[in-house]
Amino acid sequence: MKYIKSICAILAAALLGGCLYLNTLMPIITGYAAKNLASAVFVSGRNPADVEALDLHFSFIKFNKNKVDFENKTVISRFLWAKATAVYREGYGVTLLRGKGKEAFLQGEYPLPKDNHADYLTCGDEDTRARLAPIAEALVDKRSYNGHPFAFVVLHEGKIVAERYDSGITAGTQLLSWSMAKSFTNALAGIMAGDGLVDIHAPLGLPQWQEDGRKDITLNDLMQMQSGLRWNENYGNRSDVNLMLHREADMGLYALSMPLEHEIGTHWYYSSGSTNLVMRFLRGKFPSDEAFLSYMRERLFAPLAIANPHFEPDMSGTPVGSSYLYVTARDFARFGQMFLDDGCVGDKRILPEGWVDYTVTPASASEGKYGAFFWLNRSRTCPDVPEDMFSCNGHDGQQIYIIPSEDLVVVVLGYSPKPERVIDFNGLLKDIIAQL
Repeated sequence: MKYIKSICAILAAALLGGCLYLNTLMPIITGYAAKNLASAVFVSGRNPADVEALDLHFSFIKFNKNKVDFENKTVISRFLWAKATAVYREGYGVTLLRGKGKEAFLQGEYPLPKDNHADYLTCGDEDTRARLAPIAEALVDKRSYNGHPFAFVVLHEGKIVAERYDSGITAGTQLLSWSMAKSFTNALAGIMAGDGLVDIHAPLGLPQWQEDGRKDITLNDLMQMQSGLRWNENYGNRSDVNLMLHREADMGLYALSMPLEHEIGTHWYYSSGSTNLVMRFLRGKFPSDEAFLSYMRERLFAPLAIANPHFEPDMSGTPVGSSYLYVTARDFARFGQMFLDDGCVGDKRILPEGWVDYTVTPASASEGKYGAFFWLNRSRTCPDVPEDMFSCNGHDGQQIYIIPSEDLVVVVLGYSPKPERVIDFNGLLKDIIAQL
């Protein structure tokens, strides 16, 4: 009997421990479903059932019970005893409610103007488009390169030479960037540096860091992912990145709280927290959210003819620079073309001189694979593609490839997660270059 009681006690403790741990996962499980379903429906205009069947059909996420309220533009996701609510605001996109209710959150809203920027992209010659058409069809329609692409745009010599969209997606559909947003944060930092608002090589001067080694961290350290701050970017568990994106009201503040784990500048580790910390720092240079967003729209988005972008904010009002930008495939392509053209759009300089060279300079501890919020092909991740290629890489297969030696920009968006659906990007780029 004593033996049986001991076994029961152990089982009860294990069950209690399992429930307590599962409870810590609830904000991630419900928050992921609510946020991503709301953005897909209210920003991208996708069908909720399609999103649940494709984007949300994995792990515990697929067991959420989701309610889409089209009148109030909210999504509530429930799993077991927990729930999360995400709300859409015109001009802002979707925010996962954390720390306050919907009504209190909406009280701080102010109207954003509707943008009306004309698309300056034109089509390339018919012969080139004809040669690339079979590749576009193979990628999007037949999925011959694996994955599930939603959108595909190729610019050669600054002109559209291939463009194709999946069923239900159009040239006007705004799609999720995931970590490609980090590269837009790079561009914003560059513009602000050019305007004299920030110095990327000066310590940030954050009051929370003045009593320890973090006081010497610079924007450059953060953008090259070599700040030395402790971080866990594993998307498959209760990691820092998952807690930040799905539990925290102020994501940059959460990243800012991390202790120093390595000597600054000596250890490379990919961190979405670093980007949100950078975005929070940049926001702090302006007197209000409205002033910051207006600057971003006027100095970055307007020159690129990006109309009505949704750079979705957290509860603090700061755009989530690591992950949550929604614009069209053509918008992403124009962004890539700006970096291909050394930071210029036509004859107008957007990024300061030398910024693109800085961006593609390898971080010292990255073994040639990373610059400043951009990935590099110097490590030959794509062995059949020129070494000068650099790229914006996002979760689940979002990509902007920039290949200066080929005068080429390639955009692929969709739902193509690793490992089972990952696209053969090396083969795709190799085939495109062969046809040019």
